[in-house]
Amino acid sequence: MQASKKTGLLFGSFNPIHTGHLMIASYMLEFSDLEEVWFVVSPQNPLKERNSLLADHHRLQMVNVAIENDYRFRASNIEFDLPRPSYTIHTLAYLQEKYPNREFVMITGTDIFPTFQKWKNWEQLLEFYHFYVYPRPGTQDHEMTRHPSVTLFDAPQVEISATFIRQGIRDKKNMLYFLPEKVYQYILEMHFYER
Repeated sequence: MQASKKTGLLFGSFNPIHTGHLMIASYMLEFSDLEEVWFVVSPQNPLKERNSLLADHHRLQMVNVAIENDYRFRASNIEFDLPRPSYTIHTLAYLQEKYPNREFVMITGTDIFPTFQKWKNWEQLLEFYHFYVYPRPGTQDHEMTRHPSVTLFDAPQVEISATFIRQGIRDKKNMLYFLPEKVYQYILEMHFYER
């Protein structure tokens, strides 16, 4: 029987995808047992406001442009066709059914844990899936990091946020080195985040 391929899932709005996302994905490929990482572009986070969120297809396109040269990465639009708002437990169940030869692992930061118990069916998530977790400032000592389904990695902390990048573009700053070059070109050509 074929061994299941260990696949990390990095969920996000990727509004826009930036070098911090790529560093985390790369770190998990190099320093864990994951064989590939999928960037799952979320159409709507139930716990976040939708303001300043680019259209789904633009955010997916930016992820595709960012990862085009690395066969170990994949952009996933799986949540676009699932009921809204999208809940992680539903997405994982759907992926498991669609790709039975893969073992899916969640890649998250420690910053999810203070609100993790608000997630739909959070106990089931911990029961059936593994979480590979990277540290975020001020949250790495949370009790959830000691759960048997959670593996905490000593990944470098990268303090780049999409909010910072959007604000920089609004303020007409050169944000080239915070994003993959082709993503930045796409943003400039489309005049995204300028107001």
